[in-house]
Amino acid sequence: MAKPIIEIKEITRDFPLGNETVYVLKGIDLTINKGEYVALMGPSGSGKSTLMNILGCLDTPTAGEYILNGKDVSKMDDDELAGIRNKEIGFVFQTFNLLPRTTALDNVALPMVYAGYSKSERIERATEVLNQVGLGDRMDHKPNQLSGGQRQRVAVARALVNRPSIILADEPTGNLDSKTSIEIMNLFNEIHANGNTVILVTHEEDIAEHAHRIIRLRDGVIESDNKNK
Repeated sequence: MAKPIIEIKEITRDFPLGNETVYVLKGIDLTINKGEYVALMGPSGSGKSTLMNILGCLDTPTAGEYILNGKDVSKMDDDELAGIRNKEIGFVFQTFNLLPRTTALDNVALPMVYAGYSKSERIERATEVLNQVGLGDRMDHKPNQLSGGQRQRVAVARALVNRPSIILADEPTGNLDSKTSIEIMNLFNEIHANGNTVILVTHEEDIAEHAHRIIRLRDGVIESDNKNK
């Protein structure tokens, strides 16, 4: 029996705006099992970015319950959330978010610094994941010496380095041409095949097609939740 890695119950998120309140998420219920490959879709303003921020422990809900890997993270403070983020979640962003003056190897090893690993452990593991994403020969290169696709591979390696429970990718091909996008999506397919839970936030149908389940949001609620494969 598949085990839920994410359980969300009646999650709401409101933002005060002057004298008014904007209701972005309006009672979301969602279960994602370990090893699933899920795409989160929706037009601008649907709440998908807000939901992603909550799933990624970058934000907390106004109300409701969020159980991540057996822990209730909906009531945690910022420090506790930072610890959960570093251990449980590997992030991949559209803009890569790499340190410009730092080699690929050091960019990938960075989350391990916060997790308290020794230097030798960091180098060994960062080398391992860079090889896994096909960049073993580019470890000493800085981001400006790499193509967009290679930079995104570095970002994917960094997301994998702490062996997180979940890989959360926000528009991971948004800044890439179509050929490079296909390569990066093939990489995500491999990561999923290796047993990782992958959650992909995208507005592109062809990118979402890689996932095995597509959840569509509209106006702060789940409009549809369908198996894809």
